[in-house]
Amino acid sequence: MNNPLDRRIVITGVGLVSPNADNPVEFRRKLLHGISEIQEIDLRYFGKAAAGLCTFPETKHRKNKENKRGTRAGCIGVYCAHEALVNAGIEISSCDPARIGVYIGLTEHGTVETENEVFNISRYNYDTNYWTHHHNPRTVLNNPAGEITMSLGITGPHYSIGAACAAGNAALIQAAQMIRLGEVDMALAGGVSESVGSFGIFASFKAQNALAEATDPRRASRPFDLGRNGIVISEGGCIYVIESMDRALARNARILGEIVGYAMNSDARDFVLPYGPRQAECMRLALRRAGLRPEDVDLINTHATGTRQGDIEECKAIREVFRDSASTYVNNTKSNIGHAMGAAGVLELAGNLPSFDDHLVHPTINIDELDPECSLPNLVVNTPVDAGSISVILNNSFGMVGINSALIVKKFEP
Repeated sequence: MNNPLDRRIVITGVGLVSPNADNPVEFRRKLLHGISEIQEIDLRYFGKAAAGLCTFPETKHRKNKENKRGTRAGCIGVYCAHEALVNAGIEISSCDPARIGVYIGLTEHGTVETENEVFNISRYNYDTNYWTHHHNPRTVLNNPAGEITMSLGITGPHYSIGAACAAGNAALIQAAQMIRLGEVDMALAGGVSESVGSFGIFASFKAQNALAEATDPRRASRPFDLGRNGIVISEGGCIYVIESMDRALARNARILGEIVGYAMNSDARDFVLPYGPRQAECMRLALRRAGLRPEDVDLINTHATGTRQGDIEECKAIREVFRDSASTYVNNTKSNIGHAMGAAGVLELAGNLPSFDDHLVHPTINIDELDPECSLPNLVVNTPVDAGSISVILNNSFGMVGINSALIVKKFEP
């Protein structure tokens, strides 16, 4: 009898919202053409800042009344989940709702709703009688995942995974594990972020000297560039349909990629500062679990956010692990869309999965002068590269309080 823990896990659908697109095709096109739509916002209590805002048909899959009762993160999540199912060719009515899991990665949740309510009662002399009774269900951590289940009638397990900016990868890992354990047959997994609505998040990054500034907001996100000066905060979401290979083949599904390796570990050192040696350990563990060598990896999508030390530490880790691989390309997606926090890793993966078919590596943009400490062999800068063939992608996502993740996806071969 086959060991269920050896089940092959595949991706069969993706739905997304990013600051430059509301579907995977347009998202990929703009990444290949180096198009950024980061804009300047004027945020209450904070002022002007570069940020990534998402535009999408918010009432396509649920009514405006439901969106108003729920959260921005829930609205993004519901849209992405519905779109992922359409992309996968799945009618939810044909599935057992008790056998579907929903796992959503979050960096933060509830901050926006709380700030909005405090502002609201400030107009009434802070009289809490004006505080909304919707606040508690809006701010519980499982809210975005729960809103998805209510929209789709899913009765299987749902929860959110708080893993800082590694949360999107963590959700995909959770989905793979739960399917292998037989807890669910299929999962909707990914990450969402509503962080652009919170002045506290902007203020905190500014206090850390980690908030990007630029005359042209489209050029504010500059990972690896010598003149980089911080993070561009973005909202967004990306959710995948994850299922076993056997289930996908049985329904003749189009398979976008196979999850073949993953790892998570902890720095155990600092609240904010990243640590390259532990990131290297994480990548090595993912490779070992996938049964791959560094030279088997065709593309690394970096986490690099545009902070000086963060970019340098990750580059050190990549050089340490991949020093013998002359054919591994490297790119970065945040240069185009900013940092979508809990959605960052899964959006970045979605932007690179089409490489399996078109063999192109989308560029890291906004690099005028490469920081010598961020120099990497085959770093794709400003224009796309035709790699000839892409079969293995390694996706890095790291987060505050020292959490690291690495996910390896392979082009599907039966």
